[in-house]
Amino acid sequence: MAVTSDILATYRGPRRVFARLLEMGPREDRLLAILMAGCALMFISRMPSLAREAHLTGQEQTMLLSNALFGIIFVAPLALYTLALMTHFIASVLRGKGEAYAARLALFWSFLAASPLMLLNGLVAGMIGPGTELNLIGGLWFTAFLWFWISGLYQGYWAKTQVQL
Repeated sequence: MAVTSDILATYRGPRRVFARLLEMGPREDRLLAILMAGCALMFISRMPSLAREAHLTGQEQTMLLSNALFGIIFVAPLALYTLALMTHFIASVLRGKGEAYAARLALFWSFLAASPLMLLNGLVAGMIGPGTELNLIGGLWFTAFLWFWISGLYQGYWAKTQVQL
């Protein structure tokens, strides 16, 4: 399936999509591609708010964009890999039977699958700015991300049977 089709299917049934991704077997190159796609979309989602900030404060837009690019493309993946490792250790303590690959896949896929809401959040931040609308969309994005992540972790660590594809 195409990535965009999988993202849409994740909103309907995250465990099914995650089970299908797990059945493809452990491939670190696929994980890195998913993570970097999510990070690239996160950078794109930050662009409108950074342009707004540069316009309102008179700061150099290039500097703001380059700082965001460095943080999102180089630092965020390291932080997400660390978070996935900590999640694996916690799941193992809670008697989860999955591998570290499942924790990484759950986190990275959730990050990418929630990206349409992340892009909408970026547009609201750039066009409307801080306020109730931004908080509402940001909360919606975070809720979807958590839903996907918890569903993926459950499927990867505790599900006794595979979800019917």
